[in-house]
Amino acid sequence: MPKTLFQRIIDREIPAKIEYEDEQCIVIHDIQPEAPVHLLIIPKQLIPRTSEAAAGDEALLGHLLIVAGLVAKKLNLAAGFRLVVNNGPHASESVPHLHVHLLAGRQLGWPPG
Repeated sequence: MPKTLFQRIIDREIPAKIEYEDEQCIVIHDIQPEAPVHLLIIPKQLIPRTSEAAAGDEALLGHLLIVAGLVAKKLNLAAGFRLVVNNGPHASESVPHLHVHLLAGRQLGWPPG
């Protein structure tokens, strides 16, 4: 099976602007930002999408949310931020590798979509 775009970024085969990295995940700047701050929090373990996560993935999925908070603090996003996880083509999933979008830097409307 070919590597996903994110696996290639994790393996440094494709360059990316990295904001944060640890043993479990990497945080990069989105190349097509939808807000002034648009980061992708990507687990290094391949989970294609949320609907394919397993019971053993809880710690990793929780870690992604903790990292989102750490990065938001680092970037002084006290006014607020939004976390988004797309699942499947109808949700605009473009890479079959679970990731969390962190959006901030402007007033975000509700409902989204």
